Amino acid sequence: MIAADQLAEVFVEVADTLVDDFDVIEFLETLTKHTADVSSTASAGLLLADAHGQLQYMAASAESVKLLELFQLQYQEGPCLDCFRTGTAVINTDLHEAAGRWPLFAPRAVEAGFQSVHAFPLRHRQRVIGALNMFSTNTGLLEPGDVRILQSLADIATIGLLQERSIRSGEVLTEQLQGALNSRITIEQAKGVLARTHGVDVNAAFELMRHYARRHHYRLTDIAQAIVTDPTSHPDLTTQGTPQVPSP
Repeated sequence: MIAADQLAEVFVEVADTLVDDFDVIEFLETLTKHTADVSSTASAGLLLADAHGQLQYMAASAESVKLLELFQLQYQEGPCLDCFRTGTAVINTDLHEAAGRWPLFAPRAVEAGFQSVHAFPLRHRQRVIGALNMFSTNTGLLEPGDVRILQSLADIATIGLLQERSIRSGEVLTEQLQGALNSRITIEQAKGVLARTHGVDVNAAFELMRHYARRHHYRLTDIAQAIVTDPTSHPDLTTQGTPQVPSP
C-alpha cells in the first residue's frame, strides 16, 4: 500500500513543478521518478503521441525502462501500446504469463529483471494522448486504492501538459506535444555528449545535466540545446573533468 506521507511529498513536488513556463521534460522526468518511488520494487516510463498519433518515448526513471519503452515502439507490442489503443489501464499483468499476449515484449521485460507490469492512460476528455508504465520486480498485485493513485499520477501528467491557458483546441495540444517530443530528442543528444565527455553512463550524464540546470536556474531543455549546439557556452558543464557527477 502506498504510504500517505510519501504520496503527499510526491504531489507537493509535482505541484511545485507546475509553474508558468514550466519545463515539460523536467516535469515528466520528475513524475516518472516519483511514480517509481511510490513502490520500492518498481520503475516507470512514459510515452506520448506525436502529431500523427504515434507513440514516442518521453521519460523514464531508469535506462532499463527507457530501452523497454523503445522496444515496445519498435515492435508495436506491449502494455503501453495496448493501454494507448484501448484507453483503459493494464493492471497486474504477470510477465511470465504474458508471452501469448506480447510474444516479443514479455520475454524481453523478464530478461531485464521485471516480473509484472501496469500501464495507465493519459486522457484528455475522450482523447488518449499517451501512457504511463510501471514495471515491477515482483508479482505482487496492486490494491484498488493504489490503482486509483497511479491513475491520478497519469492524470497529473495530462494536466501538466495542458496547464497553459493557450491550449484551447486539439491543434494547439498537438503542437505542444510535438514540441515536447522535439525537446526529448535534444536531451538524448545532450546526454550522449556529456557521457562521452566525462566518461560516465547516460544516467549519470542526465543527472549531471539536470543538477546543473537546477543549480543555475536554467530550463533543462535550454541547457540540452546549448550542449548540442554550443558547448563552450557552459564550460563548467561541458569541459572534461570540470563538473562533479551528483550522487543518485
